[in-house]
Amino acid sequence: MFLRVFLVATAAGAGLLCAQTVPAPADRALVRQLNDSFADVFEKVAPSVVVIESQREGLQSLQGLPRGLEFFLRRPDGSMQRAEPNVGSGFIFRPDGYILTNFHVIDEAAEIAVRLRDGRKFPAEVIGVDDRTDLAVLKIAAEGLPAAELGNSEAVRVGQFAFAIGTPMELPYTFTVGVVSAKERSLSHVYGELIQTDASINPGNSGGPLSDIDGRVIGVNTLISGMNRGLGFAIPINLARNIAEQLVADGRVRRPWLGISIAGVSEDLRFQRLFPDLTSGVVVQGIEPGAPAQGSDLRPGDVILAVDGVKVDLAGDLQKQILSKQIGQTVQLEVWRQGKRVSLGVATGEMPDFQQASMRPRPNPVVPPSVPEAVPQPSSPGMKFQDASPESLKEFGLRRQEAGGVLVTEVEEGSVAAVAGLEPGDVITEAGGQPILRSQDLESVLTAGPGNGNGILLLVDRRGSRTFAILKP
Repeated sequence: MFLRVFLVATAAGAGLLCAQTVPAPADRALVRQLNDSFADVFEKVAPSVVVIESQREGLQSLQGLPRGLEFFLRRPDGSMQRAEPNVGSGFIFRPDGYILTNFHVIDEAAEIAVRLRDGRKFPAEVIGVDDRTDLAVLKIAAEGLPAAELGNSEAVRVGQFAFAIGTPMELPYTFTVGVVSAKERSLSHVYGELIQTDASINPGNSGGPLSDIDGRVIGVNTLISGMNRGLGFAIPINLARNIAEQLVADGRVRRPWLGISIAGVSEDLRFQRLFPDLTSGVVVQGIEPGAPAQGSDLRPGDVILAVDGVKVDLAGDLQKQILSKQIGQTVQLEVWRQGKRVSLGVATGEMPDFQQASMRPRPNPVVPPSVPEAVPQPSSPGMKFQDASPESLKEFGLRRQEAGGVLVTEVEEGSVAAVAGLEPGDVITEAGGQPILRSQDLESVLTAGPGNGNGILLLVDRRGSRTFAILKP
C-alpha cells in the first residue's frame, strides 16, 4: 500500500496522473500525510542551516597586468576589487553559536561570514579543522540559536528517505529528497566511510545536513569531485560529532594508529595470487619508521584476519576497528603468516600531525604483478648485494641500529629483483622465513629456490620503513 501511495504521489508531483490512476480518498489522505512529513522535515531542519561565505584574498597588486586592464579591476573609490566569495553550507549543532561544515568550504579563507535563516549575518571564527574527514567547526557570537537535532548514523538503513538542505549554485535553502542508496562507502581519496544518497548534492550543498524523515541529521553533505551526477555523499554524523567535539575541546583531532600501509586481499588481484588460500583479510604492505607497529612482532607480508576477535575483510574494516580504539590500547591481531595463524598484540599510538592517514594503501606496493619468461630465476635474481656493515651502509647514506642484514647495491633493469620492486639501498633482513644476517644466508636461500610457486618472501628495511618483496619465478 505504501509503495503504491508513494508512486501515486510521485506521479502526481510530476503531473503524470491520468483518470485511471486518480487515488481514492483514503490514498489521498496518505499522500497528504507523506507530503506533510516532507514539509515538516524542512521546517524543522532549515532554521539550523546557515549560508557560509568564505572570502579568499583578492588581487593585491596591478603588477603584471596588461595595460588598461587595471581600470576594470578597480572600484569607483579606486580600491581593488576582491575575488567573489566561495559560498557553501553548514548547520548549527550547538545553540551557543557552533557550526559544522566542510573543511573545503572555508579552506584558505581570509574572511568568513555566516548568514542565518532569519537574515542575520555574523563574522565567523575557525575553531578547528580536520582535512582528513573534510570537516570544520566555526563559531559566531550569538546565543540561543536553533541547533539541529543529531541522529544516529549507525541506525541508518539503506532505502530510507534522505533529505538534503543547502545552497547549491548559490540558491540558499534548497531542499532535495532521495533515499539512502548505500552505507559504508569507501573511496580511495576520502578518509573514512560515507553515506551514499541519490538526493541531489551539488556545488554549494557542501557542509549542509543530510536528515532522516524525523528531521534528525544523519550526515554532513560533502561534494566528491566528478561524482555529483546522481551520486551524493555525506560524512556519517556519528563520525562528524566525534570530530566536532574534539575540535571544540582542543582545536585538533587525536587518532589512534598503528603506522602501517595496508590493502585487502580481495581488493587487489596481485594479493589474490600471492595468498591463494585466503579470500579475505588485510595485507600489511609496510610499517612506517617509528610507528607503534614497528616495536611489535607484526611484519610486512602478514595478513591481518581479525582485530580483538572481529573479522576484517577489507582495508576499510581494519581502519575502522583501529580508529574505534583508545590511544595506547593494546589490540590483539589474528594474523596469517606463512600458512599459519598467529596471535599477537600491538599497542596503538597517536597519529602524528604530519601523517596523511593512519592506514592508507600504498599506491605502488612492491609485489610483482608478473615476471617475463626471459628474466633470470631467483637463483640469479639480477641484483648485487653485500653484508650491511656500517661502512657499506654509509656509502648509501644509511644508518641502522639493528645488526645484520644484506644491503642491495645494484638492481639489473628488467630482472626478477627489479620486478619485485627492490631498490639499491634496501636492506634484506629475512628471506623465505629465514633470518638474513650476512650475504651467505641470502645466497643459501636463493640457491635453494622457492619451495612453492609463490616465490621467496623478503622482508626489507627501506630507509627506516619496513616492507616486503617477492622474488617470484
